[in-house]
Amino acid sequence: MIMGKKSGSFFDMQFITSSISTMLVLLLLGMVVFFVLSADNLSRYVRENISFSVLVSDDMKEPEALKFQKQLNSEPFVKETMYISKEQALKEQAEAMGTDPAEFLGYNPFTASIEIKLNADYAHTDSIAWIEEKIMQNKKVMEINYPQDLLDAVNSNIRKVSFFLLGLAALLTLISFALINNTIRLTIYSKRFLIHTMKLVGASWGFIRRPFLWRNFCIGLMAAFMADAALTGMAYGLVRYEPELIEIITPMTVLIVMGSVLAFGLIITFLCAYISINKYLRMKASTLYYI
Repeated sequence: MIMGKKSGSFFDMQFITSSISTMLVLLLLGMVVFFVLSADNLSRYVRENISFSVLVSDDMKEPEALKFQKQLNSEPFVKETMYISKEQALKEQAEAMGTDPAEFLGYNPFTASIEIKLNADYAHTDSIAWIEEKIMQNKKVMEINYPQDLLDAVNSNIRKVSFFLLGLAALLTLISFALINNTIRLTIYSKRFLIHTMKLVGASWGFIRRPFLWRNFCIGLMAAFMADAALTGMAYGLVRYEPELIEIITPMTVLIVMGSVLAFGLIITFLCAYISINKYLRMKASTLYYI
């Protein structure tokens, strides 16, 4: 009869409120994981879109330049390249300046170049140094130009943001653990006399623990599903509003966030329930009236 009542009231108001409060904590934690992963994607996106120019001499004719471009594309540090001829460079500058420099100079002052975008792992000052040395081995390369100050500023700011987000993630993980643990402890606290009664009739610790662990496992599962649904909806809304964000808010990022929230929700609720129930199983009857 008692078990019948328990099974009938499994999804009671206490279950719902515990699920919602746990969901809010998981949602906060999931947002931090989301921002950490998105910041990493953003840093890669920014670094991979910083290009530098390889200026080639007039002795390197276009077929030879295109062959050199093909060689660069085969290098592991190159994400993509683009060849800009002397004529194209003149046309672009004329459009930007509103006047044609060749008209008053009498010749095309620009040189052909190959614009290179690096893979993010190589977009660092030390890596670029040996990349520059490698490219300059071609005697027909005149000069290599890249925004050194911009690259240093980007890498410095990325490091600062990464440390901040990781610290925030660690702090919120501890806070989340504490909040979920308190919610579960209060739930089990209200059942402490029932636990003692079951001990008196000879129930084993494993038998007493089982329904509490299962109930809190279900709370963690439901809370994680609700938090994942909210986070997925937010990610979809952002990409729908600004489609270019798909480069930062990738499907893999969303899947990792959902998996992290689900794993944390299940592990933390199960673990906190296990610790709390053991606490009351060890207590003597006289102690239960003074806590």
